[in-house]
Amino acid sequence: MDQHLCKLTLIYPPVSEDSLVEYMLDQDPPLSGFTTMKAEGHGLGFDRASAREKVHGRTDRRLFIAIISVERSRQLLESLKADMPIAGLMYWTEPVLSAGRLL
Repeated sequence: MDQHLCKLTLIYPPVSEDSLVEYMLDQDPPLSGFTTMKAEGHGLGFDRASAREKVHGRTDRRLFIAIISVERSRQLLESLKADMPIAGLMYWTEPVLSAGRLL
């Protein structure tokens, strides 16, 4: 078990999804896998919400989640910042105590 794994979570506007996923699929070395999901945002930063989102009371968002090394997450965030800055992109990392497949 790699003791230096983390869960990298990115939250971003739906309009950025295709380019972000393509960017992640083009990584060298390749990522071992990741998950994307639809989400809704609540809270601060609502000033950029569309009229529909303001009426609805939440903003449309997408999530990207990957379990990668802490160092790889730092490199990936730096390259994202330089190569494809995404307005409204938010991120965080969390330590991963264990990860694997049961079967």
